[in-house]
Amino acid sequence: MKASTLFMKTLPFCWAKLLLGMANVLAAALLFGILFGIGMLIGEESLFIMFLIWVVLAVYVNYFINHYFGYLVKAGHVAVITEAVTSGGALPENQVKYGASKVKERFVTANVYFVVDKLVSGAVKQIQNGVEKVGNLFDSIPGVSTIASLLNMFIGIFLGYIDECCLGWTFHNKEQSAFKSAADAVVIYAQSWKTLMKSAAVTMLKVIVGMILLTILAFLPIALLFSALEWNLLIGFVLSIMLANAVKSAFLDSFIMCEMMTSYMTVAAQTQITFDLYGKLCKISNSFKKLFDKGQAEPSPAPAAATNTGA
Repeated sequence: MKASTLFMKTLPFCWAKLLLGMANVLAAALLFGILFGIGMLIGEESLFIMFLIWVVLAVYVNYFINHYFGYLVKAGHVAVITEAVTSGGALPENQVKYGASKVKERFVTANVYFVVDKLVSGAVKQIQNGVEKVGNLFDSIPGVSTIASLLNMFIGIFLGYIDECCLGWTFHNKEQSAFKSAADAVVIYAQSWKTLMKSAAVTMLKVIVGMILLTILAFLPIALLFSALEWNLLIGFVLSIMLANAVKSAFLDSFIMCEMMTSYMTVAAQTQITFDLYGKLCKISNSFKKLFDKGQAEPSPAPAAATNTGA
């Protein structure tokens, strides 16, 4: 199944993500209104302090919504995508309910999923930092710093969807623990980097163009409103970025995730690990080492073993 077809067939998850994103923007707007009102009552000199408080609170609200709700929606989306790719395109009627049941079946509790996702994300970040250090060696050469920055951005996109791909592999590979499957998935991703990097190259262009267009489209109406009300355009710009990011997370990121997961699951099903990347990745990343050690220590089947670890 093509990624575009898969994206269109799993739109219920995109709408769920958009609702969460809009809830985040609405909460931030309400907080701004409350703090702005308090600042006006206290005195205009306190507005800057209120703005800083608003930024901090908005970040915490965003973290709460994404951590406790967004992650589980993403996990359900990944479960459905995995099922569609590995079963030839079959999709359940109630996708959200099916995705939630698969997440519970595989990880038993949300805490187990958070542990796996955190370790994979940490491993990806540490691997990315290691690769970026190589690019930083050439910063002193004139003209190379720009190329290095683009390369680091490309690497970030290339590695940024490993956690979704690894999570998909844990849903597909049910005969072993979630930690072992996730560690295997990172190794398969690293081993198949040439094939997957081609998808990432196109993805980088889509992310850049898409985010620029979304920000402009979101800022224009907000700028007109703030100008008419004589409000600070900086606040409007921040809100427009939040709005654009909500749309990006719901639709653009979901489409990119469909592309990367389709490529990954196709490659992973045909990949045999022929050399020891486990040891090399363990040296690069402490998070990957923890993931690998947990996978080695846990017996199968995954759900029962994962529950004990989560506790």
